[in-house]
Amino acid sequence: MLDDFFVRAMIAGIGIACFAGPVGCFIVWRRLAYFGETIAHSSLLGVAMAIILDFNLVIGIFASASVVVTILFFLDRRGGLPTDTILGLLAHGGLALGLVVLAFIPGMRLNLQTILFGDILAVTKFDLLQVGVGGVAALAVLLWLWRPLLVSTVSEDLATVESLRPNRAKFLFGILVAAIIAVAIKIVGVLLIVALLVIPAATARRFATTPEIMAVGATVIGVASVIAGLYSSLIYDTPSGPSIVVAAIGLFVATRMIAVTVVFLRDKIFK
Repeated sequence: MLDDFFVRAMIAGIGIACFAGPVGCFIVWRRLAYFGETIAHSSLLGVAMAIILDFNLVIGIFASASVVVTILFFLDRRGGLPTDTILGLLAHGGLALGLVVLAFIPGMRLNLQTILFGDILAVTKFDLLQVGVGGVAALAVLLWLWRPLLVSTVSEDLATVESLRPNRAKFLFGILVAAIIAVAIKIVGVLLIVALLVIPAATARRFATTPEIMAVGATVIGVASVIAGLYSSLIYDTPSGPSIVVAAIGLFVATRMIAVTVVFLRDKIFK
C-alpha cells in the first residue's frame, strides 16, 4: 500500500496535521504567528549548511532554526529592541543569507520551489518514518510543557509564583516549533508550514470551550484540510501544498460564515 505515492502523501499530511494542530493552538493563544514564520524563513540557511556539510536536511534545518530561537530568546530577554523588530531582522536576514549561500554552492541542483512550497507527493517511506517518530516526540514534549505554557499564557507572574519556570517553557516551545518545521518543511515547504500551524487552530478557536477541545478541534480541521486539499489537487491538477492551505482557508471561512449566520438567526428569533 505504501508504494502508492498518493497514500504516502495522505499519511504524511495527516501525521503533520496531528501534531501541528495542538502546537498551533499555543501559537494562536500567544500571538506567535510571526515567530513561526521567522523560524520557517530562516530555515533556508539550514538547507544551505546541510548541502555544504553533506548531512541530513532535517538535521540542518533543525540546527539553524534552533540557533535562531536561541538568538531570539537572548535578545528578547535583554530588551534592547521590540520583539517584532527582532523577528523581522532574523526572518529576512536568515532567508536572504540562505539564498546567498546557496548561490555560491557549485553545481547546486536543489529545487528551491520544493523547499519553499514543499512536495508532498514525493514523500518516501523514510520521510514517513521521520514524520511518525517526530510527531510522537513532539506530542510528548507538548504534553510535558502543556501546563507551564498554558498558565504562562494566561499570566507569566502566576506561572512564576507556581514555580512553573515560564521562561524555560517558552524557550523549549520555540525549540519544539523548530523541530516541527524541520520535519515538515520538505512536505509542505517553508512558506506553507506556518499556515498549517495557524489556520486550523484559528478555525477551532471559534467553537472551542476549553484549551483541550481546541487542540483536538485543530487536529481534526488540519486532517480534514489535508484530505480535501490532496483530493482537490488530484482532481484539478493543482499544486498539492498550496491546495491543502486553500482547503484550510476554506474551512476557516465556512466556519466563520456559519457562526455569523447562527448569531444572526438567534438575534432575529429571540429579539
